[in-house]
Amino acid sequence: MKVKEVADLVGISVRTLHHYDEIGLLIPEETTESGYRLYSNNDLETLQQILFFKELGFPLKKIKEIISSPSFDREEALTLHRKMLLEKRSRLDIMISTIDKTIKHSKGEINMSDKEKFEGFDFSHNPYEQEARERWGDKAVDESNAKMNSMSKAEKKAFEDEFNGIYRKLAEIRHEAPGSELAQEGIKVWYDFLNRMGNYSLDAFKGLGQMYVDDERFTKNIDQFGEGLAEFMRDAMAVYAERNK
Repeated sequence: MKVKEVADLVGISVRTLHHYDEIGLLIPEETTESGYRLYSNNDLETLQQILFFKELGFPLKKIKEIISSPSFDREEALTLHRKMLLEKRSRLDIMISTIDKTIKHSKGEINMSDKEKFEGFDFSHNPYEQEARERWGDKAVDESNAKMNSMSKAEKKAFEDEFNGIYRKLAEIRHEAPGSELAQEGIKVWYDFLNRMGNYSLDAFKGLGQMYVDDERFTKNIDQFGEGLAEFMRDAMAVYAERNK
């Protein structure tokens, strides 16, 4: 199949397929003398794998590393995809139920407890860990994971409650100027919290804030605490980093 035919079949752009070829992620089995890319059935199976990984939030660099490994097993990968997607569906079902309850709560039809308002949010498994490793190295992530793994169940619960509490408090002040005293006091609490779990430099902290906006998965999760929170945190984190260097 030619590149346009594959793009139409899958629903992605020709430019995306060209990019995959350029970075060595998906190189078509044949290229004609006139330069046309020709994709085989094996290429389509590989593309399916790539898109499954992408749907689950894996960065292209990591996908290339995985599927290029001599130990890569396609059937094993599909089994893993299925397991991860089922987990994702289960979490989304809970969040949809939370949204339905929240709508009824806003109409005065039911009362929701504070705990019920955040059912479905799960920060115990970080789908963005690989990006963090690639951007800032393993040290901060490994330190954070080690501290989490050493916690008791009660300590983890307290950690998650504190985590959510910080986000809720930041959401309450998200309409303040990012450089204001109130905003900077709030964002310092977030910086200190992160550094209790890992070792984040000011540059890493600023970069993390930028990712909150650049990566729509971060934005969606954060903005569920309050629309515009991700942008506010990015700006406040940038100000904090520059002022404290």
